[in-house]
Amino acid sequence: MSKEDMIELEGVVVEMLPESRFRVKLDNNVEILAYGSGKMKMHRIRVLVGDRVTVEMSPYDLTKGRINFRHPTAQPGGGSRPPQHKRR
Repeated sequence: MSKEDMIELEGVVVEMLPESRFRVKLDNNVEILAYGSGKMKMHRIRVLVGDRVTVEMSPYDLTKGRINFRHPTAQPGGGSRPPQHKRR
């Protein structure tokens, strides 16, 4: 495993911490400390508690990671717009 190899895991954001940090519970029931990637900050992608995310971790420190993807969640009510009525 080389230095550039990153481990990608999925998890759920459990807690928001100061300074754009998050506590993420991975699918294997391990909690890690993670921060949002620069692209997410640049495009203003908001990460909230309960969001499903993909975390990238270094093989050298398995307690910290970087959130590089926020999975889309279904909006309550279907997420679609209400039907438009035609005016006469």
